[in-house]
Amino acid sequence: QVQLVESGGGSVQAGGSLRLSCAASGYTFSSYCMAWFRQTPGKEREGVAVIDSDGSTSYADSVKGRCTISQDNAKNSLYLEMNSLKPEDTAMCYCAVEPVGLLSLCHEAGWMVLRNIAYTFWGQGTQVTVSS
Repeated sequence: QVQLVESGGGSVQAGGSLRLSCAASGYTFSSYCMAWFRQTPGKEREGVAVIDSDGSTSYADSVKGRCTISQDNAKNSLYLEMNSLKPEDTAMCYCAVEPVGLLSLCHEAGWMVLRNIAYTFWGQGTQVTVSS
């Protein structure tokens, strides 16, 4: 059974930093997309960053230069380093993983709005709150 458990969220002031973690277990996908999404009340879930099993990454324009996605395969963990946080970054953040046959699907236009990949496996989320 695939399980994803996020941690590291919290409340910070604008300009601060957070490091989100996602501990993954229960799967042995050799080819996959793994991503961070975020959602605020009343809005659709949107992609923040994605990394594939080869280590290629893509970012939403809103976080480019401020966030870094990484993975530690030995620890089966996914991370999101978030710097220079803004109040508009306030959201519930989720990690997700999906096995794919073609890694380019992870990064194709529309990945942020789940157009190309319907991620099957999601964590329960961790709240990020940024105050001005």
